Amino acid sequence: MSGFPKRRLRRRRLSPAVRSMTRETRLGPEDFIAPLFIVERPEDAGPVSSMPGVRRHTVERLDHELEQIASRRIPAVMLFGIPAKKDAKGSQAYAADGVIARAIRRIKETFQDTAVIADVCLCEYTDHGHCGIVRDDRVLNDETIEAYARTALAYARAGADLVAPSGMMDGMVASIRSSLDDSGFQDVAILSYAVKYASSFYGPFREAADCAPAFGDRRTHQMDPANAREALAEAETDLDEGADILMVKPALAYLDVIAGLRRAFPSAPLAAYQVSGEYSMIKAAAANGWIDERRVALESLTSIKRAGADTIITYFATQAVDWLSGG
Repeated sequence: MSGFPKRRLRRRRLSPAVRSMTRETRLGPEDFIAPLFIVERPEDAGPVSSMPGVRRHTVERLDHELEQIASRRIPAVMLFGIPAKKDAKGSQAYAADGVIARAIRRIKETFQDTAVIADVCLCEYTDHGHCGIVRDDRVLNDETIEAYARTALAYARAGADLVAPSGMMDGMVASIRSSLDDSGFQDVAILSYAVKYASSFYGPFREAADCAPAFGDRRTHQMDPANAREALAEAETDLDEGADILMVKPALAYLDVIAGLRRAFPSAPLAAYQVSGEYSMIKAAAANGWIDERRVALESLTSIKRAGADTIITYFATQAVDWLSGG
């Protein structure tokens, strides 16, 4: 056929074997981090109604879930705590016998090969549900980062491999790095929520972690969803302050931001959090028969990695490994 191109790209797509050979982006167990909700009171454990397949666990009943994660070669877990008692300062976040400190110790005793990442924020621990110390309905930055440093140090003493400050306070990484280094924990890494948006996708998480704000919102510290250039400034600041890994949260609505950070900081490890709303929307649509859960979930995870994320925090972690292995 005269003029027909010799380059026929469909040749690469005609069989599963050739598609596999030419696939550019691949997912595996090593790409995932499994988030876990840890409660102090047994009566608070159990399924999260807005997140099908997700449960809240007590420290004492955590082993089964960790076995499921470790058996699939998922390298790390990220811990979120729900204490029995809350106060205005979130003091249970940095208590030596707090729920997350106890969970870290238990995991490191039994599952030494699983990396433990401890989320560092106050919203689950304060009676007002905000991410820091509040005065006159305003979150105070400098007082809050002091509490973050105390919290990170408590988790490091318990045995955490990484701490993950998520409050989006100015100077939080520097404060934590200084506290860890001064106390002899130079080897504890910081995975910073460097680019965390004031997103509408967090609703189910706030049920799971019991951390909805009692008044106002979080737009004074979390980023405006309209902004992308600001993300580069936030990421650069956190790297300068000592962050070892950067994170973008949420993921799917911010693939352009993930790609932008990958281009701007090619050597920096980059994580992305497929948040509760992203997870629950897929689950809900699949339950109604509108989509194929497996294919949509894996497509969304692939898109996050294709955009430039090295690792993905996702509630699909164990399911995704099973799907990828043909289960």
